[in-house]
Amino acid sequence: MIEWLKKEWENLASKYIEDKSTIKDYWNEIIKQYSLKSRHYHNLFHLHNMLNQLENYADKITHLDSLKFAIWYHDIIYKSSKKDNEEKSALFAKNRLKSLNINDEKLEIVQKLILSTKKHEIVLSGNNDNAYLLDLDLSILGTDWKTYQNYIQNIRKEYKIYPDFIYKPGRKKVLNHFLERETLYFTDTFKNKYEAQARLNIKKEIDLL
Repeated sequence: MIEWLKKEWENLASKYIEDKSTIKDYWNEIIKQYSLKSRHYHNLFHLHNMLNQLENYADKITHLDSLKFAIWYHDIIYKSSKKDNEEKSALFAKNRLKSLNINDEKLEIVQKLILSTKKHEIVLSGNNDNAYLLDLDLSILGTDWKTYQNYIQNIRKEYKIYPDFIYKPGRKKVLNHFLERETLYFTDTFKNKYEAQARLNIKKEIDLL
């Protein structure tokens, strides 16, 4: 998995800069951030899952490189005790990508895509890029129950600083917010593939809280 991710990063970054040392430095930075001990779900496995699935839908994406960069950096800053992770991640991405010679248009797209993961609402219309990013990010919700159980256990570990009497009501609020939406997913592909199972999983988790 690590080698696959490394190759993906190098192939993407090398389109914009020839300096291999910078590409390597940014790769090491990504590895370090997503491998922090506090990361039990928002880690390299999450990145791999999103990027690997994206390959199936690449022909449906308008700004593929921007979407890939958004995936790489959308959780680069992640602390469960903070509420500005997305803003910090978007700024972090902007600073790094500027030195990769990414133009302002792409930078803005990447930043907005990352910020859209805060409330999981589309902020960039006109194409399906934002929809696919959000659907890829939440694809875990529609997996089989065993995989979903592992996911909720890892999420709980990331929020271990909070006792149950704080965590459980907060988690229920988030889950109910998703259930209240007309659909969890934005693209027909993900609706057909994951929507029904995702709702079953979420309801089951709520019952267990």
